[in-house]
Amino acid sequence: MAEVSTASPRPARSAPATGGSGVRAWTVTALLVALMMVNFADKSVLGLAADEIRADLHLNATQFGLANGAFFLLFSAAAAVVGLAADRLSPKVLLLVMAVLWSVAQVPAAIGGGLAVLVTSRVLLGAAEGPAFPVAQHAALAWFPDHRRNLPGALVTLGVTLGVIVSAPTLSWVIQHHGWRTALWALVAVGLVWAAAWKALGADGRHAVEAPAANATAPATATAPAVPYRRIFRTRTWIGTTLAYFTSYWTVALMLVWLPSYLRNALGYSADRAGTVVAAPWAVGALVLLAQAAVTARLMRRGVGSRRARGWVGGVLLAVGAACCLAVPLAEGQGARTVLVALGFGFGGSYATVAATTVAELAPPARSGGSLGVMNAAVTAAGLAAPALVGALVDARGTAGYQQAVLVSGLLLAVGAVASFLLVDPARDTARLTA
Repeated sequence: MAEVSTASPRPARSAPATGGSGVRAWTVTALLVALMMVNFADKSVLGLAADEIRADLHLNATQFGLANGAFFLLFSAAAAVVGLAADRLSPKVLLLVMAVLWSVAQVPAAIGGGLAVLVTSRVLLGAAEGPAFPVAQHAALAWFPDHRRNLPGALVTLGVTLGVIVSAPTLSWVIQHHGWRTALWALVAVGLVWAAAWKALGADGRHAVEAPAANATAPATATAPAVPYRRIFRTRTWIGTTLAYFTSYWTVALMLVWLPSYLRNALGYSADRAGTVVAAPWAVGALVLLAQAAVTARLMRRGVGSRRARGWVGGVLLAVGAACCLAVPLAEGQGARTVLVALGFGFGGSYATVAATTVAELAPPARSGGSLGVMNAAVTAAGLAAPALVGALVDARGTAGYQQAVLVSGLLLAVGAVASFLLVDPARDTARLTA
């Protein structure tokens, strides 16, 4: 990849306050939280309507899993390309274009058609939504210094959880009473409303970009060559963070696509009840995200290194998730298994903020967007594999396939926990990159 100067190549923008406490910074953060809510409502709608779509389009579980996996076909590539572009172009413009495109992408499936139309619509939707999380994180963190990034990073990630918590019962009601295509139309409208609000109120922060040039006693830093991406991607921290986040995203993909069906077909919940219970692991995840942000911030204020404050704390989250998932077969009864799944997926799916803030600390400001984007591209490949694997398990083993999918998730989370504990050390690798 081509190297560029550490001086910002982005076009000139209106100068926002560089501090992290201004009203504008938190207004932008709030809009980005709302963006992630819309983004994950779009992702979750097919999972909520899984049984209805399979009946309407005459799909087996494997076909439905592949149709959902199609969402991630261009998702990862788009995340990498646009993430790299976020280091050179305005995140405000990128996010506005993405929001409009992903709203329009859902129109074909909302109008009608069969499996081919659904797959095409999901591929286009995935291409438009793939870069949303890394670019949103990049846009939010640019307003805050490193030691204050845990809360805004957690809030943007929390938008993922809130999107499902808010949309799951609402979309389930729409699906049950008006059909799954009507639910798509509702999401199209919400996406366009967000785009209008972002155009009016969104803005780019420049805290991370301007920081290197702020030291007037060291002007050479403004023209020194940027650290090549390949050096960042070879660090143990980037590799460990990406691996740990991959295992976490695996559970997120399963929650989006198959959890509603698991609740209905394996645990015996009604469609309406499942639409409410499905929010449980997301609610657990929201609490875990806020707790993780508070613990990490407290540790860092006390001078604890980011290896422990981020890598070890993140490893604990994944380890708890792994233990709960692996304990599901040992539990008896609907209630006990529901609690274990909620805790396992809630803890296991909560690594995103750790990953984003760790890579933002590791990568130089001019490489932050690209480093986040490529990590996200590698991680979200889990979304391509997980739905198809579970679909094949369900077709082959019936409801027992759901149980096996939970066990696979637990084993993967255990691997991710080990990677986070042993490999993640941003301070060590940052020093090596700048040496």
